Amino acid sequence: MSQGSDSVSVRRVVFHCDMDAFFASVEQRDRPELRGKAVIVGGDGRRGVVAAASYEARLYGVRSAMPAGRARRLCPHAVFVRPRHALYREVSGRIFEIFADFSPLVEGLSLDEAFIDMSEAARDEDVLVLARRLKRRISVEVGLTASIGIGNSKLVAKLASAYDKPDGLTWIRPDQVRQFLDPQPVRRLPGVGPSTAARLQDAGILTIGQLRRAPLDWLAPVLGRQASGFRQRAAGIDERAVSVERTRRSISQESTFERDLHDMDEIEEVIRQQASRCAQRLSDRGLYARSVHLKLRSGGFSTLTRSRTLSGYTRSPARIADAAVELANEWARYQSRVGVRLIGVGVAALASRPDPGQLLSG
Repeated sequence: MSQGSDSVSVRRVVFHCDMDAFFASVEQRDRPELRGKAVIVGGDGRRGVVAAASYEARLYGVRSAMPAGRARRLCPHAVFVRPRHALYREVSGRIFEIFADFSPLVEGLSLDEAFIDMSEAARDEDVLVLARRLKRRISVEVGLTASIGIGNSKLVAKLASAYDKPDGLTWIRPDQVRQFLDPQPVRRLPGVGPSTAARLQDAGILTIGQLRRAPLDWLAPVLGRQASGFRQRAAGIDERAVSVERTRRSISQESTFERDLHDMDEIEEVIRQQASRCAQRLSDRGLYARSVHLKLRSGGFSTLTRSRTLSGYTRSPARIADAAVELANEWARYQSRVGVRLIGVGVAALASRPDPGQLLSG
């Protein structure tokens, strides 16, 4: 694992940049009184979910997607902060502008995470100097820290970024890949979920190195047709390109409430707010949608999802909202006495450049 600045000729250089505890760090940046404290972004009610946790909160076992009640029990002194998604999108946009100054080949994975193909830039500048310059610009211009992993593939770069968080920088050179991967738990390999990890563990495979060395005919009964692919990944082989055109399949907004909502005017107001946020996210990404879907969950946790295909593409808040409200009204005709605890509005069938004749006016 290289920490020096010696130049090495590398055929392909991929950065994986991962912002550190992004939502929580933005809150700590903007509110000095939160710095050094355990901060949890998300609702603190019984039905709330943790959207992000600062590193101070993570020391107590708090993790993203954890129920807020459990997070409160693990870390009673934590400060709960309501998420400010519009602000996080704005900050993310500035970070991605910085990425674009280093390379045109940027694949966004989320608001706070991206692959960057630095192969061209690395021809003229030392890899670690580039990474330190990128980290410094994010720190100075945005006021946040990022962890960067560098490798000759997306797989290696992503694992490297998690090696020394927060504010880390790890470069795994081609001749270090096996040394880096072999001792790591097999569950860290992309694509190895809990059930696959359990099957491998039952077969005596606990590390990535053990998976790499296992004979393919021995692995096949354990992993089926995916055996060859898993073994290749265990050897660090990953030819996937950084995909600038990586397109999201859908965009959605959801809200969970402390009490059941029965009033249709109140439900419609929420739907229109969520439709507006979806439309803004479409606009931010230069996308249009042709499908609108609605998700409603009752206080008894039964969930209904309905969708409607529009006659053309749009990113109009009003058109998205009108379609979702129609779906809600259809539901209300038969379920008027059922309270709603969760509402979600989403758009799908996305396109970046639909034919002008397919665009809806307004």
